[in-house]
Amino acid sequence: MEGRTVEAMTPGEADKYWAEGWRHFGSDLFRSSLMVEEMCIKRQVSLRLDVGTFTPSKSQRRTLRKNGDLEFEFGPARPGEDELALFGVHKERFERNVPHSLAEFLGDRPDGKPCACLQLSVRREGRLIAASFLALGGNSCSSVYAVFDPAESKRRLGIYTMLLEIEHARSLGMESYYSGYATVETSCYDYKKQFEGLSYFDWAGEWRPMEEMAL
Repeated sequence: MEGRTVEAMTPGEADKYWAEGWRHFGSDLFRSSLMVEEMCIKRQVSLRLDVGTFTPSKSQRRTLRKNGDLEFEFGPARPGEDELALFGVHKERFERNVPHSLAEFLGDRPDGKPCACLQLSVRREGRLIAASFLALGGNSCSSVYAVFDPAESKRRLGIYTMLLEIEHARSLGMESYYSGYATVETSCYDYKKQFEGLSYFDWAGEWRPMEEMAL
């Protein structure tokens, strides 16, 4: 695993880092071709979606319709009491690798360090039930982290926030949407591989269509 600390990135620098397979939580940048899950070593890949060609699948369109009663908005990433309370409920989903705090993923100033970052807030009758955080580059954006209320799990809010982020990226004229890591082998991140227009970083400097990724 590689890691480095970057206190500030220009939009162009953010594009370059993401295109080279880097992710970041706050100012901590990292990338790795392997990960451990359930005592197994798995091959890890970074994922990138072509915003211009993306079309939601049939099940993703159902998810959008199912959540048509919700209110959502994008704004600066400035999590407060509601977001921290939601994170406290969200982390109860985990039995292993339980996250400690939202700052673990967002750093101490998520609205501008190391780059601009937006917060997507999803509410049901005024109550915050999901939030996600989207870092902005020049012609690309990177989904950092998302939290949701497990009591609303039937709504598939993790997929829903990704769909809203992709559509917002399109409205901003972004070309690429980085959705994080997944693994070649089956893992808990398989839901990220279910989006059209995906490519993966082969760790040799090339982005390849998902169809070329073989076990």
